[in-house]
Amino acid sequence: MLDKLDAEFAFGRQALDVRAYRQELLSSNIANADTPGYKARDVDFASSLAGALKKTGAAGQTASNTATLAMAQPAGVTSGMSMAATAPGHMSGKSTLRPAGGTSDDYGNLQYRNPTQPALDGNTVDIDTERVQFADNTLHFESGMTVLSSQIKTMLSAIQSGS
Repeated sequence: MLDKLDAEFAFGRQALDVRAYRQELLSSNIANADTPGYKARDVDFASSLAGALKKTGAAGQTASNTATLAMAQPAGVTSGMSMAATAPGHMSGKSTLRPAGGTSDDYGNLQYRNPTQPALDGNTVDIDTERVQFADNTLHFESGMTVLSSQIKTMLSAIQSGS
């Protein structure tokens, strides 16, 4: 049961992890806008998310059914925990949930941004570009959180109405 609940949120969890990592990179770029020789860094969200999902080893299928996607992989459910059945309709079972959030290594290689107006000191940070990317990433993170919160509220509503 826990593995199915976790599988429901696996994609959203990975997407938010990649967005949070990208936000760190963009923050670092903005903070180092005046550092001589600093190279602006970023990740490609789509390829980073795909890489993070593949590393989790999920059991989904692509549209062509030729390769697996990691959208439905649980965080890690193994045997060990016993659940108490407090009513005749409850299911009994044993499972353990281990956290398995991705590391930044799962997000692919960092890419250096090509400067539109390189500075004489070797710094490639364009503060306007970084601010736009930061705001865009923030907006996408917030919308991802809204979707995930909505999924959780829907599940809670279904659980509470089934009592």
